[in-house]
Amino acid sequence: MYFLPEDLDDYVVAHSEAEPELLQQLTRETYQKILQPIMLSGPYQGRVLSMISKLKNPKTILELGTFTGYATLCLAEGMQKDGEIHTIDVNEELVDFQRKYFDKSEYGHQIHQHLGSALDVIPKLDKTFDLVFIDADKPNYVNYFHAIIDKLNTGGIIISDNVLWHGKVIEVLDPKDKSTKAVLDYNTLLKEDPRIETVLLPIRDGLTVSRKR
Repeated sequence: MYFLPEDLDDYVVAHSEAEPELLQQLTRETYQKILQPIMLSGPYQGRVLSMISKLKNPKTILELGTFTGYATLCLAEGMQKDGEIHTIDVNEELVDFQRKYFDKSEYGHQIHQHLGSALDVIPKLDKTFDLVFIDADKPNYVNYFHAIIDKLNTGGIIISDNVLWHGKVIEVLDPKDKSTKAVLDYNTLLKEDPRIETVLLPIRDGLTVSRKR
């Protein structure tokens, strides 16, 4: 989803930090071997995630939706030297692919993979988090928020992806479209919940940054 004219978008990308070589390799192999490679965060959004993480400098990060690990590695760039990132995904077939690239990075020993439903895994994580990235199945976004909000430290950040949902958030809602309805409900929740302050950024398919008060 691009909201700027292509030539202006190209200028934005050209004047932003370049994509690291390891992530270029991960992208190439994802497009060669994995279904739905469009699910990758991509180089520009990846640099945005990296920058937010570096500004926050979190000790603990939680990611919901690993896919092939691109965003995981971007977020890891900003965590403290003794920090850790816990990433959750339901796709067993991607675990080895993710681990290969995690171990190629300098953060491999700090990245903990969890296989299963995030709603089952989150209650078992006996820790709190400074940064949470939500990029999983849209119908559960509201449920994910309620599952993690009490595990988010004061001043902690929630980054939520796909909150513009291909522009469908401003179209007439199809009653059968559960994903768009879920995104609309989630965006309203982020706007109205008094425990957080939120700004929605028109980056790619929409990226919301929420800070716990």
